[in-house]
Amino acid sequence: MSSTDPIVELRGARLAFGDRVLWDGLDLTVAPGEFVAVLGPNGSGKTSLLKTLLGQHRLEAGTATIAGSAPSVANRAVGYIPQQERHDEQVPLRGRDLVGFGVDGNHWGLGAFGRQRRRQQVEAALRQVQAAEFADTPIGLLSGGEQQRLRVAQALVGDPQLLLCDEPLLSLDPANQSRVAGLIDQRRRNHRTAVLFVTHEINPILPYVDRVLYLVDGQFRIGAPDEVMTTETLSELYGSQIEVVRVRGRVIVVGADESACHGSHSTAGVTS
Repeated sequence: MSSTDPIVELRGARLAFGDRVLWDGLDLTVAPGEFVAVLGPNGSGKTSLLKTLLGQHRLEAGTATIAGSAPSVANRAVGYIPQQERHDEQVPLRGRDLVGFGVDGNHWGLGAFGRQRRRQQVEAALRQVQAAEFADTPIGLLSGGEQQRLRVAQALVGDPQLLLCDEPLLSLDPANQSRVAGLIDQRRRNHRTAVLFVTHEINPILPYVDRVLYLVDGQFRIGAPDEVMTTETLSELYGSQIEVVRVRGRVIVVGADESACHGSHSTAGVTS
């Protein structure tokens, strides 16, 4: 494929579980190096979209392609960053071992050359996220931010064309949210890796986002943040009065039913 061909293409995509339709008629094209935030309330199909692109869910209608091919499990064109999850202190796994799983999942029976290549890939991914200094520390002894940086490295070790991020900033403090978001942005700028970033909070990634895909109750809107994150657009999507206010570069969403917009989070930012 050429450098200008889309990395992700969804055409008329419909995902449903029984009578419950998460989204229908979804058309989305993501270009190399583009950063797309995926927002919406809980249950709107954000994570299900990632699972569809990971080959774990099948569309009921329409098509989906990644770099010109249908989604499949263990697609080396795709890197995946899960939600932050703490590891027990007793787990003997080191940081570099966790990153190495990103290689091992696609290879069997590595020979001497394969083992050397694996070491090179792991070291390169650790350098990308500035994690070499704690690569030999048991992961259970690392902070949440350090563990999440290793998960970013694990997703990058295969040099993916697409990075799927499932709320990777959840449970991180603001400093580590900024660090992890910046590392992902650096990767897409330096390597033209496309990014689909599911999040409950757009403000930490707002400086990096090219477009927003907002999912609500089977409906959706796609566009630049200033086009989608407006009082008019969100009020139409939610079917109730929603106020969008910008304060000192932050987006604040306030609705008649704030739990529909923010779940258990405060109104200090846009949540899903």
